[in-house]
Amino acid sequence: MKVMIDTNVILDVLCKRPDFYEDSAKIFKLCEVKKISGVMSSLTVSNIYYILRKELDAVKTKEILDILFLIFSVADLKADDLKKAVDTKFRDYDDAVQSACAVRIKANYIITRNTGDFTESKVAAINPAGFLERI
Repeated sequence: MKVMIDTNVILDVLCKRPDFYEDSAKIFKLCEVKKISGVMSSLTVSNIYYILRKELDAVKTKEILDILFLIFSVADLKADDLKKAVDTKFRDYDDAVQSACAVRIKANYIITRNTGDFTESKVAAINPAGFLERI
């Protein structure tokens, strides 16, 4: 099973957000041991880098990203993803790009806490707890 991991799920683990950490960390572990194929888009990598650099130095940020690269594969964005995202009814362009990328890589789910942001997605969005219940 292939899942697209949204930025907020990764940040839940990195920031140890109390209400969300446990389920998101379980998904990390499933990806780490290759029970599921976890994918993050290159857009997510860019967003994570930007957010981490506000709080951490370049060395620590690189260390964290290197760990993420071991756990998740990265789906490069294609020009077609960006064009398709423009033509959607998503309220948020980043979400539209994530969705277009998830469709192209044939992800089974987009794992996100913000499922309501993906109502227009052709790939079902599911929150971490819901995903864990299904597998």
